[in-house]
Amino acid sequence: MVILVPLSLLGQNPSAILHTQGGVWVNGFEAKDSSAIFTGDLVETKQGFSATLNLEGSTVQIQAESVGKFQDDVFVLDHGSVAVGTSKSYKVRVHCITVVPVSNEWTQYEVTDVNGTVQVAARKSDVRIEHEANQKKPAPETEESRGTIVHEGEQKSYSESEVCGAPPELTRAGTNINVKWIAAGAGGAGILIWLLLHGGGAKSPISASTP
Repeated sequence: MVILVPLSLLGQNPSAILHTQGGVWVNGFEAKDSSAIFTGDLVETKQGFSATLNLEGSTVQIQAESVGKFQDDVFVLDHGSVAVGTSKSYKVRVHCITVVPVSNEWTQYEVTDVNGTVQVAARKSDVRIEHEANQKKPAPETEESRGTIVHEGEQKSYSESEVCGAPPELTRAGTNINVKWIAAGAGGAGILIWLLLHGGGAKSPISASTP
């Protein structure tokens, strides 16, 4: 049973604090200001609304109409735009592309993923662009495929299809959350609640037609 229960239900300490003034959802539920955020939580901002994640040594500003998953050392951007300020080398990943600060000095950078193009702007200090090898479509041996440095004051663009192959299915802000991100956690919580309500019996709610 422990494996099925989301870590947030087991008393896990929050990894970050989310600040918002409305229009922001976490795991499919509307978030309040100063909400606790845990590793694996999915954050979605609606049109006209933004949010700020504060964690130790880093701040992530999530712009309007963005969707991404929070991790302790990386923000996995599904689409939209984020601005990061960090002294802990906090990263941003889009599909197979990862933006990594080159040092632990204070670094500020922005990452935008719109229409299959990833734009990276280094505002303070440099960042490195890395990508995972794609087995279905090997990337050509170019400067882009090997990884590059975006120097302070520079901005570079990368095509997801050229670097990573076919893009993943998009989850548009303002619509339902992509269920693949939260299915495991939600399913575990549902099973736990059912067991508590029914006294922990042996039967499981496999089908609505089965008593």
